[in-house]
Amino acid sequence: MSIDVMNAKVKELRELRRMADELAGEIESLQDEIKAEMTAREVDTLTGFDWKVTYKTVKSSRLDSKALKAELPEVAARYMKETTSRRFLLA
Repeated sequence: MSIDVMNAKVKELRELRRMADELAGEIESLQDEIKAEMTAREVDTLTGFDWKVTYKTVKSSRLDSKALKAELPEVAARYMKETTSRRFLLA
């Protein structure tokens, strides 16, 4: 692939990422407005003609690996799993 083609692809990628960021901001804003309305109405579900929105509390339990490493480092070390991946960055 020539440098001119690569430059065009990177330029297109940057533009698409900018557009995605803009859309993500608009999506988040709309979600926040809907959540605020649901909170004001004190409901966790709203239903319309062809849609249903839920905004419910969800509980989950996660391992506090930092605390485990601090209190029982030998146990934490036994259960550590190393992974390898490749990261794509555009600067």
